[in-house]
Amino acid sequence: MIPNRFDHTTAAGPIAAKWDDAGCSHAEVSPDKEPYTIVIPPPNVTGALHLGHGLNNTLQDILIRAKRMQGFEALWLPGTDHAGIATQAVVERRLKEQENLTRHDIGREALVQRIWSWKDQYEKRIIGQLKRMGCSCDWRRLRFTLDERCAAAVRATFFDLFQKGLIYRGKRLVNWDTFLQTAVSNDEVENVTRKGHFYHFRYPVIDPKPGEPSHVEIATTRPETMLGDTAVAVHPDPSQAFAKIERELRGKIAQASAKEKSELEQQLEAIQRRQDAMLADLEMLREMAADGRKLMLPLVEREIPLVADEWAKPELGSGCVKITPAHDPNDYEVGMRRSLPMINILNPDGTINSAAPAYEGLTIAQARKQVVADLEAAGLLGDIEDRDIEMPLSDRSKTAIEPYLADQWFVAMDQLAQSAMDAVSSGQVDIIPERYEKGYLDWLGEKRDWPVSRQLWWGHRIPIWSATYDRESEAKQVVAAASEMGASGEVDAKVQADEETGQFSVFVCLRQEDSPLEPKVEALGLERDPDVLDTWFSSALWPHSTLGWPEQTEELAYFYPTSTLCTSRDIITLWVARMVLMGLNNLGEVPFHDVYIHPTILDGNGERMSKSKGNGVDPIDVIDKFGPDALRFGLARLATETQDVRLPVQYECPHCEKLVDQTKKNRTAPVVDCPSCKERFSTQWAETEGHRAFPKAAVVSEKFETSRNFVNKLWNAARFVLMNLDDYQPRPIDVETLPLEDRWLLSRLATVTRQVTEGIDQFKFSENARILYDFAWDEFCSFYVEIAKPRLADDSLRAATQNVMAHGLDTLLRLLHPIMPFVTESIWEYLGQLAPERGLQPAKVSEFAMTASWPTSHAEHFDETIERQFSQFQEVIGAVRKIRASQNIAPRETVPVAIRCDAASQALLDPMKSYFGSLAGAEVVALGPDAKPFATDAPLALPSIDMEVHVDLEKFIDVEAELTRLEKLLGQLVKQIQGKESKLSNENFVSRAPTDVVEKERESLSDLVVQRESVQGDIERLKEKASSN
Repeated sequence: MIPNRFDHTTAAGPIAAKWDDAGCSHAEVSPDKEPYTIVIPPPNVTGALHLGHGLNNTLQDILIRAKRMQGFEALWLPGTDHAGIATQAVVERRLKEQENLTRHDIGREALVQRIWSWKDQYEKRIIGQLKRMGCSCDWRRLRFTLDERCAAAVRATFFDLFQKGLIYRGKRLVNWDTFLQTAVSNDEVENVTRKGHFYHFRYPVIDPKPGEPSHVEIATTRPETMLGDTAVAVHPDPSQAFAKIERELRGKIAQASAKEKSELEQQLEAIQRRQDAMLADLEMLREMAADGRKLMLPLVEREIPLVADEWAKPELGSGCVKITPAHDPNDYEVGMRRSLPMINILNPDGTINSAAPAYEGLTIAQARKQVVADLEAAGLLGDIEDRDIEMPLSDRSKTAIEPYLADQWFVAMDQLAQSAMDAVSSGQVDIIPERYEKGYLDWLGEKRDWPVSRQLWWGHRIPIWSATYDRESEAKQVVAAASEMGASGEVDAKVQADEETGQFSVFVCLRQEDSPLEPKVEALGLERDPDVLDTWFSSALWPHSTLGWPEQTEELAYFYPTSTLCTSRDIITLWVARMVLMGLNNLGEVPFHDVYIHPTILDGNGERMSKSKGNGVDPIDVIDKFGPDALRFGLARLATETQDVRLPVQYECPHCEKLVDQTKKNRTAPVVDCPSCKERFSTQWAETEGHRAFPKAAVVSEKFETSRNFVNKLWNAARFVLMNLDDYQPRPIDVETLPLEDRWLLSRLATVTRQVTEGIDQFKFSENARILYDFAWDEFCSFYVEIAKPRLADDSLRAATQNVMAHGLDTLLRLLHPIMPFVTESIWEYLGQLAPERGLQPAKVSEFAMTASWPTSHAEHFDETIERQFSQFQEVIGAVRKIRASQNIAPRETVPVAIRCDAASQALLDPMKSYFGSLAGAEVVALGPDAKPFATDAPLALPSIDMEVHVDLEKFIDVEAELTRLEKLLGQLVKQIQGKESKLSNENFVSRAPTDVVEKERESLSDLVVQRESVQGDIERLKEKASSN
């Protein structure tokens, strides 16, 4: 006996266990079948998954389940990412907070061991989350970006690029994380706005000539960096610079609106005033720069040149800019152009180094304060302005990023980037939605070399041994000795000259991990590089390293290239682009054909979800409250083609289980008062024992309530079907002899199956969810099942109805299974017990819905006339139900109905009149163009199908009370109409408001007038009724 309700808490676990025992998600090399492959974007082992991961993995599982049912050999390969910088940052912070230790206190081996323990703990949790969500990965193939197979791929790739000369060592300005003491890429930096200051100060001119200024003024938000200044720049042609700005502003003014024009004219006047006041001084400074004049750098007492460079902007500040090549990316470019010295003033931990002895050992904040004080004492400090400044933060450690000159390993991107660009431009890789192609191509088009070394201990150790020599001949001897140790495919050695020091570096790269050549190389006096590779280096190899490359495995030959990558927009450049270029470099083939970019989930306030913000939702909390199917269906509905989707977040009170809206104020509060039960609960921010004494609230979203209701609706309808299959006998279904409603159901199944199948291939997840929701709820459950009830009670019709109903439920379960696997699998099992053979031509079905074949869209069953007929019928039934509900008419009461429509609609609806009783508790007493309203009428217009539905309320209403209600409503409509007419008669509004806004106001007025006329007609009829009584 099927239970009254689907209890996901007891059903989901056993269902998943049955799938596992049967190997339903296993994929094997099957030459007779077409492969369909997805490699999971490996979650970072930094912590548990959130709803962003939930969305990503739900969509992948929908694809893989559908393709498995469609007959593909479908492989979803799971795994996790070691996330070098992110994971080490988490563990180091924990070490500092709990034990007040640094990584240097415990050493490399001990820290790495702790990180492995962290990885084991969170990988287990992540896999548990994915399994509870129903992710049907081939769990036998679980991979990790630091496992032996992935490590072999990393070494092979690094060696290949090094041998080709595409990996090199260079001193460059990098983004430096002073907490982790490592370089990070531009894509791992986030900019935040903070309150700061703009400091003005002066540099003395050395031996100024008559008429020349004694000082040059500059301004900066970072006064401590002046300790590393090596020049001050002025524009080489300030007159031309001002003229260009004027031309651009005049061009904008010519095309601007009246509102914009005023503001632009003010800007133009300000530039002209500035030019009048400053041009002569700037031209003098330009001449001084051409003359080779020098300035004295205060506090450090170092001579620096005045140079002419276009980086100086005459329209900003004093028109001059200090140049600190070692600590600003723009200044670095100036330094390269002007061959300026590059003086690094920072230690790796962010303190001032010996380049500025008077400030050595101070933190950046301390040095800033002291420099400002010393400049003031020297009489060189000018104004200090309050200003909002953009501050770069490390995405992982959340500490301020410092531009820092350091030796790093780089991958030369020119030819690699071009191949990845060509792959998308030629259509080998299709990015969906198409708008994301531009970001991909623009980023690769910059062809910036990729800094791949990280000053960390957790990750793939760079396979380079090196030493530095004073003589080139000595370096070449070492290279020769190293090269003779093994074959060219195992060892490669190079010499690199350092123009700055005149020394020669030897770099030896070994292809194999734990190679027997390592001790021999070290015997030559070379040392292993202490750095590790950027996490994205190993992640870039994920599609082929997980399938066995560099070994030529049968899995690699069969499943690669993979089919689809499903990911978010924030890693298109970090990951997607790099996978394409690495796949092409290593195998000569793109790693996947389709890249689907899904929306980013935001909370109700429009902010990205994050555990650190307190608005992150654990999928398990949603599953515990609503069930895995509700989670999955709700997430699928969010997967529209928009860039972001909002999901309001609530706390679930642990006392009364009511939901409490999360606000910016309470989401970081340690305890919250429940407005419903008045009890207190704690949040993730509870730190004190007093706070933690309160029970903790889960963070969920009520958006999944609708999805849970859908699960219940499906279960209840299926339960009705199953309860009426006790005497089921499988029989072939002769479509031609079926009654109208059965042929309608088969037509709708054909249409919906076609739509959903196309939607799967086009990644229309939200649209598919809507189609299936509407069909299952409005058509199968609320409509067809209701029509079938009287037929099941008729012995002559029962058998045919059972067969069609079983086939309809079977098809619906197959279509819904990829989105809602647990409830569909549970119903499938019960259906299999009662109707093991079913279908148009009954046949035995598979044991599991998960391995059932995808339904066929029978084009021959599609009947446009019947679908149009039933669509109108459904709208009319819906109108009758709506009127009954608005008038609070008891379900047992039958209401008379009149339907005004044209002759064609009358012909369509006439055969359906007998269904009104079971579906809407109604009797059709008039149908067609001549149908008239009742004296005590409740009308509802259906403009989309040009019909009016009228329900006779004579037995159900108090005429006087209804007249009072309608007259009150009429008064409200009259006021609204007057307001709209007044607004539209205002010429200021009509001329200034956007056209679409004005048009909407006119449409609204028109609708209100129609409502007023309808209500006036109802009042007149009721008054006639009252007077006749």
